[in-house]
Amino acid sequence: MLLEEVEDASEPTKRDRSHLESTLKLNEEKPADDVSGVLQRLRKIYHSSIKPLEHSYRYNELRQHEITAYPGRTLGSSATDGEITSKPMVLFLGPWSVGKSSMINYLLGLDNTPYQLYTGAEPTTSEFTVIMHGPKLKTIEGIVMAADSARSFSPLEKFGQNFLEKLIGIEVPHKLLERVTFVDTPGIIENRKQQERGYPFNDVCQWFIDRADLIFVVFDPTKLDVGLELEMLFRQLKGRESQIRIILNKADSLATQELMRVYGALFWSLAPLINVTEPPRVYVSSFWPHDYHPDTHRDLFLKEEISLLEDLNQVIENRMENKIAFIRQHAIRVRIHALLVDRYLQTYKDKMTFFSDGELVFRDIVEDPDRFFIFKSILAKTNVSKFDLPNREAYKDFFGINPITSFKLLSQQCSYMGGCFLEKIEKAITRELPDLLGSIGLGKKPNVLSCDVTGCGETPKNRYRKP
Repeated sequence: MLLEEVEDASEPTKRDRSHLESTLKLNEEKPADDVSGVLQRLRKIYHSSIKPLEHSYRYNELRQHEITAYPGRTLGSSATDGEITSKPMVLFLGPWSVGKSSMINYLLGLDNTPYQLYTGAEPTTSEFTVIMHGPKLKTIEGIVMAADSARSFSPLEKFGQNFLEKLIGIEVPHKLLERVTFVDTPGIIENRKQQERGYPFNDVCQWFIDRADLIFVVFDPTKLDVGLELEMLFRQLKGRESQIRIILNKADSLATQELMRVYGALFWSLAPLINVTEPPRVYVSSFWPHDYHPDTHRDLFLKEEISLLEDLNQVIENRMENKIAFIRQHAIRVRIHALLVDRYLQTYKDKMTFFSDGELVFRDIVEDPDRFFIFKSILAKTNVSKFDLPNREAYKDFFGINPITSFKLLSQQCSYMGGCFLEKIEKAITRELPDLLGSIGLGKKPNVLSCDVTGCGETPKNRYRKP
């Protein structure tokens, strides 16, 4: 009897999960939102109005230089149905052993179950682990995930077989995963070089960053130093500040005064890396199933945790609005790219004479496009902002592998039955996608302004997508 009492005393007290289940609405038995009709219409708009122009002007080739061309979130080189219909993705980044895997276990209640992710004080996660919903517990190899075109991970094959061996998928029958997908990443180890990993780690991180709806960058009080690999990671996060949430984990392991010092040190370390007017939201708590340590700010940590869960829930609730807005943003970029290629081609044709050397003529245009008003002429078009124009240097590389003579003018991209490519994508940007966005939840067209539609300014704003 005495032995049993000692064992019970040594067992750490589990934390109550009722706030987690209520905030994430895990106990609600209401049927899932029927978005199949919206997704079907979104796929139709993409395939009929956006994809033809995207393929004709080889937008995927421009995206080989996507970091310099378009900082921020971008769509795949050519969106698959899997990418359009995919669930919101939550990405966990940060140094090794700061509690990323433990946090996922806690959110899903996987501790002490066959489903739990392995955790420990040493670097434990060496793979990119995708946790998604499935009818039963199942592990999927990376080569299978990349080969399955129905999933949104087939583009990862471009990073090579060494990476696919470090990619793993886990299907778990959990209600939260019916609405969201979690991605756990290898911890950042500052003394490790990329070539030692055997695959382009930063490029793979960029792929997941581009597609994440919410990005948790996790730290703990013992790992606040910033090295070259972490500095590179924040450079890749540029343009995604509205999706970033910084988490100071294991906060209950510190006394109040120490916690204040660590909080200040974290901001001091990250300040040079996040050059924005409004810094990302920082959550201070301890995300694991055990109860908070005694004599700590339990109420504060619980409020911080609930606030983070509300952030996560809002991303899930706004998944369709975000997806439509994202596809529209992609369409705007495809249209701008097509207009630029058309302008380069028209300028080339205007400058060519019977005795001209075509290669030399076009080299002059590419080297100094401002002399020929390439980019300035595009700004006169409707729905083109100077802040949306891609980097000029990206087009030197683009035309290096795509000869200008291989393209047609936009005026020639028309047919009697199919219409003009440019007109169709402009219709999608200005009418079809906004109408589809306005129909979600409101049941009315977005151009009908009334208190019934707008709530007289009380409708919650989507904080995760830049306008």
